[in-house]
Amino acid sequence: MRTIYAVTHTEATHHVDKLVGGWYDSQLTPAGRRDAAAVGRVLRAEIPAGADVEVISSDSLRAQQTAEKVSDLLGVTTVLDRRLREKSYGEAEGRPRQWLDRRFIPPPATGDRMGHYEGMRGGETRGECAQRVYAAMAEILARDCEYQIIVTHGFALTFVIAAWIKMPFEALGSVSFRVASGSITTLREDDFYHNRQVVSLGDTRHLGDTRHLGT
Repeated sequence: MRTIYAVTHTEATHHVDKLVGGWYDSQLTPAGRRDAAAVGRVLRAEIPAGADVEVISSDSLRAQQTAEKVSDLLGVTTVLDRRLREKSYGEAEGRPRQWLDRRFIPPPATGDRMGHYEGMRGGETRGECAQRVYAAMAEILARDCEYQIIVTHGFALTFVIAAWIKMPFEALGSVSFRVASGSITTLREDDFYHNRQVVSLGDTRHLGDTRHLGT
């Protein structure tokens, strides 16, 4: 049986400063570091001692810092994969959210949502983000490992889950799995039927009262 815990990084400085995240390299706040430790304790309790486990993280600083709390408790080394980064917002990154909101071009209800340009120079389209996350997931799932922990971001998590359930790439234009920072999504494949389950989505019971939806 394979179990994947997909973790969104905990509270970062761009959350409290109300800045655009994306590839902007914010770091965890003190609350974020406490919540990352809580994530680590939950996963340490869930994963049997001596089990085959690996931790794979986005190379963004806030994701790395979250992953390190988990890896330290599990006694493993974090593997970094830049393809698990959040969607890039180009020139908007690190700027106030209001700056992005004034310039953002929302996607159409129908038509080419995957290739839609949102108005930010240097930013990724939805399709470009999905493509690299799908490529990362293909390599992660090709490895024979009983427990895998993937530390990523709020927008990118949608494509982690979609890749897990084998959603066709051309169907990704409107899908969204909305979760809070510091959440744990549990994915499991059984050995008999080989069904891929979404056991829980965006669990935050291990956290305190402050949670942020976002990147």
